[in-house]
Order: sequence, then structure tokens, then C-alpha cells
Amino acid sequence: MVAQAQEISPRMTGQKFQLVVHGGAGTIERSKMTPEKEQEYRAGLENALRAGREVLQGGGSSLDAVEAAVRVLEDDPHFNAGKGSYFTSAGTNEMDAAIMDGKTLAAGAVAQIEHVR
Repeated sequence: MVAQAQEISPRMTGQKFQLVVHGGAGTIERSKMTPEKEQEYRAGLENALRAGREVLQGGGSSLDAVEAAVRVLEDDPHFNAGKGSYFTSAGTNEMDAAIMDGKTLAAGAVAQIEHVR
């Protein structure tokens, strides 16, 4: 499931931007998706877009906007990141994450972390 923010008028921010989020890897079968559950997923995606858009509209960097959007997804148990992480075969949650600044190519990552927040 993917959501895309509507283009913001240049009069509102002085520049155009696009922000796209997706709800993670895996398959959600339509036959098992109720209209209520679909609305919950879409609301989570829209909340993530809103968080990123607010950063950009406030003059923040694209890196800060991505981080804000991802934080919302990680805090939403519908998505397989953060609170919604899948369990390993050992019954634990292990999470990986990475982020990169496209301008400077500076990057950071973590792997197999547990017990976050």
C-alpha cells in the first residue's frame, strides 16, 4: 500500500516537492482486508505523509522530513517497522534501519537491534 502527498502549491512553500511513503514489505491479501482495516492502514500512511510535509513546509530539510515520516510509521503497529516489526523464528524482534543524506552522501545504519524505546 503506497500513499503520495498531493503536490503543494509553490505559493504555499516557495517551492514544489513530492513525498512518497510505503507501508513496508510483505503481502496483504485483499480478501483478508476489511474496509475498516484498509482505512486504518491508509490513515497511518496519511499521518506519515503529514509529518513529513509539515517539516518541508516549515523549511526543514528533506532528511528531516524522511525521519519524521518514518517515525510515524515505526510508531504505528500496522506497519512492519518499529512497533509492528515481525517476530524472528526465535520469537524476538530484530530491527534494521538506514538513512542517507543525498546531498552529502553521509549515511547511518543499525542492524539486528532489539528493545528500542
